Amino acid sequence: MVQSGAHVIAVGNEKGGSGKSTTALHLAVYLLHQGHRVATIDVDSRQQTLTRYVRNRRNTVDTTGHQVPMPKHVHLPTAWGDSIRENQQAELDIFTKAMDGLRGEVDFIVIDTPGFDGNLARLAHGFADTLVTPVNDSMIDLDVLARVDPVTGEPIETSPYSRNVQRARADRHAATGKGIDWVLVRNRISNLGSRNASQVQDTIERVAARLSCRVADGIAERVIFRSLFPIGMTVFDPLDASLLGGAPSMSHVNARQEYRSLVAALQLPTPARTTEPMRLSA
Repeated sequence: MVQSGAHVIAVGNEKGGSGKSTTALHLAVYLLHQGHRVATIDVDSRQQTLTRYVRNRRNTVDTTGHQVPMPKHVHLPTAWGDSIRENQQAELDIFTKAMDGLRGEVDFIVIDTPGFDGNLARLAHGFADTLVTPVNDSMIDLDVLARVDPVTGEPIETSPYSRNVQRARADRHAATGKGIDWVLVRNRISNLGSRNASQVQDTIERVAARLSCRVADGIAERVIFRSLFPIGMTVFDPLDASLLGGAPSMSHVNARQEYRSLVAALQLPTPARTTEPMRLSA
């Protein structure tokens, strides 16, 4: 499908530590390497992890001379006035202004959201064409989506986060006639097969059916992601021993393929105009 105007990808989950920022920048950089124009927005005023990730990337470019594509990055702060209504209006104004300014400049906008409920997070979800929710690979973390019967594995009750997403989907459809494609992603999957891993897979598929969303193949737990954040790089960037402190391993190659598979599962539209993609080795 060919699109006109920016496609908005929000990465959301109200549980911290689920890998949202890593996923957000990897999606953005993959799209950049494919020749698309990409903007990133950080609405997490506390942690600002995506902002620090992008800042680390700029620092690496400045200090090493490595040439890598950069997204157009925006950080939106939370309003801290005394009036909740005025704060929400101020946040709506700044969010809408940022979105309006970026829509005509880029093909994709990737938004990283905080691990808690808030007005900016809700706005990001409401503007999303695609919502990606990374979920750590454990039954405990699935609780952010739904309460599950411990015996049958069936979802009993949807979580506050899931209800917020469903409300955003309904509001968006009522206002624009468009839906939000919600995709759940298992994150930090153990490389060792186990009964728990099988249980998580079965449960997340049942939860997805209850929530009318999709499940994409997940991303394994890999040490390389911890080494990439300080230098602002991703598995899609050309990496050498001088940056990593050692030669890239098969873990790096496998992680790249997992993220490629994730992008394919998202079924993103093809922008009407792109630049020539950068060539990546396997």
